[in-house]
Amino acid sequence: MELENYDEFPQRLPLIIEDEIFLYPFMIAPLFLDSDENISAVEQAIEENKLVIVAVSKHGKEGKRDSDSFYDVGVIGNIMRKVALPDGKIKVLFQGLAKGKITDFDDQNPIRCEVNILENQEFNEESVNSEISVLIEHVKKLSRLNSKFPADLIKTIEENDDATRIADLISSVLKVKKDDAYKLFSQTDVEQRLLDIIEVIKKEIESFKIQKEITQKVNSKIEKTHKDYFLKEQIKAINKELGTDNKKDEEIKAYKKRLKKLKTSMPKDGYKETKKQIEKLSRMHQDSPDASLLQTYIEQVLDIPFGEYSDEKISVDNVEKQLNKDHYSLEKAKERILEYFAVKQLLEQRNVEDLKSKGTVLCFVGPPGVGKTSLANSISKALQRPLVRVALGGMEDVNELRGHRRTYVGAMPGRLVKGLIDAKKMNPVMVLDEIDKLGANHRGDPTAVMLEVLDPEQNHEFRDLYLNFAIDLSQVIFVSTANDARRIPAALRDRMEFIHISSYTPNEKYHIAKDYLIPQELGKHGLNKSEISLSKPTIEAIISKYTREAGVRNLRRVFSKLFRKAAKKILSDNGASKVSISTKNLKSYLDNPIFEIDPADKKNAVGIANGLAWTAVGGDVLKTEAIKLKGKGILSVTGNLGEVMKESSRISYSVVKVLIDSGILKIDDEIIPKTFKEKEENLKVDASEVYKRYDIHLHIPEGATPKDGPSAGITMALTIASILSNREIQSDVAMTGELTLSGKVLPIGGLKEKLIAAHKAKMTKALIPKKNYERDLEDIPDEVKKSMEIKAVNTIEDVLKEALL
Repeated sequence: MELENYDEFPQRLPLIIEDEIFLYPFMIAPLFLDSDENISAVEQAIEENKLVIVAVSKHGKEGKRDSDSFYDVGVIGNIMRKVALPDGKIKVLFQGLAKGKITDFDDQNPIRCEVNILENQEFNEESVNSEISVLIEHVKKLSRLNSKFPADLIKTIEENDDATRIADLISSVLKVKKDDAYKLFSQTDVEQRLLDIIEVIKKEIESFKIQKEITQKVNSKIEKTHKDYFLKEQIKAINKELGTDNKKDEEIKAYKKRLKKLKTSMPKDGYKETKKQIEKLSRMHQDSPDASLLQTYIEQVLDIPFGEYSDEKISVDNVEKQLNKDHYSLEKAKERILEYFAVKQLLEQRNVEDLKSKGTVLCFVGPPGVGKTSLANSISKALQRPLVRVALGGMEDVNELRGHRRTYVGAMPGRLVKGLIDAKKMNPVMVLDEIDKLGANHRGDPTAVMLEVLDPEQNHEFRDLYLNFAIDLSQVIFVSTANDARRIPAALRDRMEFIHISSYTPNEKYHIAKDYLIPQELGKHGLNKSEISLSKPTIEAIISKYTREAGVRNLRRVFSKLFRKAAKKILSDNGASKVSISTKNLKSYLDNPIFEIDPADKKNAVGIANGLAWTAVGGDVLKTEAIKLKGKGILSVTGNLGEVMKESSRISYSVVKVLIDSGILKIDDEIIPKTFKEKEENLKVDASEVYKRYDIHLHIPEGATPKDGPSAGITMALTIASILSNREIQSDVAMTGELTLSGKVLPIGGLKEKLIAAHKAKMTKALIPKKNYERDLEDIPDEVKKSMEIKAVNTIEDVLKEALL
């Protein structure tokens, strides 16, 4: 139907307002109408055999109909058919004929408006044809991407030569916003309209490309998820048949449950690391070789007692009671321990949280068997905290402390973390035993790790290589032990406070044996106190003749041997009710005496002096001997001596020579060998000839035992002076002191052990350096000071005066 069959334009037509879609000329489309204005417009058009114009609403159905509520360009057409629908709605078949421009509007019912034909502007056919070619190419691209694009549209536009019709056909299938669709619909410049359509199609092509990529990714992910799901379900089914279906899942659930409980007390990085490994294990097949390693790691981490602390408050009174209960003597060590815990108790009471972990690390230094480790045991009992012992003796591999990285086969956490696991608390008492015997090699230096562990500024973030996250060691009470503090590196010594535990005196050993060792060993051997008779002289004989040590470890072994034999005797002697052990029958139980410090000789002698020495097992008395042989004044020294002691012997010889030359040490002419001429002429020989015409052989007995140190200086000088002057040395005098070339006596170490050894050897006089006398005499046990005369010497002349007869 053509417009010529109707009145000329402009003319007044009924208006139908469509809500969603733009209709184009030459389109026949059904319209479903329900508003009164639209139904009235249809009825009027049919009744008067008039055309209608269909315009598109700007804002949908809502709001009042006015000139701003719809677009001013629509489609002029006629109503081909009308069908009434339920609920008052109608369906009409509309045929579009041409585009129309609404120039005027009234708000009557039906709505009528002044409409004029919308004519296109003139255009260049060549340009338009070129644009149409480009447009068709883009439409083809879009059709390949969009499966919903009408397949017959391309053929239709290729067969059509009307540019406006082509633009209308393509515009009608594009999915664009209302405003953009209106611009394309109302554009009268054909060339510009084609360019706009091309631009819209380009955007759609890009949009569809992106959508396609996203869809492919999503589909592939969904496919993989489905695949994994079905495979897991198949594995579950197989495991169910094998009877192992729920075991792994239950373990993973248990791990997650345990980890959740530790979340608030664990370090954040530790929680993340453990959670990550649990998730990794859940995805891993249980028969995988890495699964067992990962499971071991998770179990080790979850076994660490994060947040678990001993709640018992620190009490100095409890510590003091426990120390006195478990140890005899050791007054200074006990006092320092009590001071240490008094500070901690005060900080606790006053809630000085920041300083709680900044205390000193105690290090007990002393010979074996004096009670260093047992002091730590007593601290643990008093605080009611678990005790962890870390043996450092001979350790050379740094990974033993810091842990092995999980990449190594058989990797495990370090001993410190393992100690926390064993203790089941984060604040145990940890004993670092034999810290002076740490070694270093190509696998690292464990001492460097101890620098971090014992530093309060660092140990709250100690990083174990196996765990791969920092762990807090600041609440651990570290106690270290050592036999020789000099072997500990200076940087590590700086982090510790040393408490020196010296040798026990015979009297202290007697009380320890009587009150501690004997009752303990009786209980271990199933014996009652009434079944064994041990007198004081017997115990003292055992101490002096069967043990040679600073501590009481070997003494315990001797009692153990005694009670084994006693137990056998009780069983073999027809149920003997009591075994009596005395000094008379002691040999039948323990054989002959093994050790004995030689007592002071009753007879004074020339060239034999008593020197006092410190050893790893306490003090000892070493007799220094010398003889003179006709020669040229050469000094030879034997006795397995170190370089320091050899130098000390040469210094001593030089000092004695100076004493002879200056006349301080008188030499009798008769002891100087004379030549024949000197004898014939009865010449007086100079005193210095004594050391020129004699060779001196100096010997320290027990040649198999290595000896070193400068403290034998005055002893060797006295021995050389005695042999050259032919004067006797008092046999009951012992001495110790370093000698300088100027003849001064310097202080030495280990004085307590040395004087105890002199006491055991029944010496009546001991010569010690003046500075030691002023500084260290208060540390010497009273029984030692009462048993001998202790004199201070400042020069070698003082030594000669006190010891030479």
